[in-house]
Amino acid sequence: MNIQGTTVLTVKDGPRVVMGADGQVTFGNTVLKSNARKVRLMFEDKVLAGFAGSTADAFTLFERFEGKLKEYSGNLLKASVELAKDWRKDKVLRRLEAMLVVANREHVLLLSGTGDVIEPEEGIIAIGSGGPYAMAAARALRRNTDMDVRAIVQQSLEIAAEICIYTNSNFVIKEL
Repeated sequence: MNIQGTTVLTVKDGPRVVMGADGQVTFGNTVLKSNARKVRLMFEDKVLAGFAGSTADAFTLFERFEGKLKEYSGNLLKASVELAKDWRKDKVLRRLEAMLVVANREHVLLLSGTGDVIEPEEGIIAIGSGGPYAMAAARALRRNTDMDVRAIVQQSLEIAAEICIYTNSNFVIKEL
């Protein structure tokens, strides 16, 4: 699934997890909003979630995911797998055009409508049209510097915003 129109980056370093996203919302080639909040804290501020894709679809997924977190007492893995199952099987959910990245202090996961629940090897994952740029920058910074994880997310998002026309520099960055 190729989602255009944003950049969401998550970097995990030990128990620290930082997730950031730009604030741009586009419709075709028009910028509709520059300060959207695509990253949020969930389940008693113990889970981070970020989205790329259609805003309405993402809000639907946020609601469903938050419901699964409550249903499974905050178990991120179980909630993610169950959402992915529903997302793939349900006729309405299946048509949603969005992706989620979710994280707690133990796991970082990518969720998609094709049933994917993927945990990245290095604790770095990015989605959206600027995702590949942000992820490459984060990997390079982590391997070649001793930068703080929050600084890595900030700098990587700045690099993505310089390259991707669907990514702006109005970032929201949250940390666990």
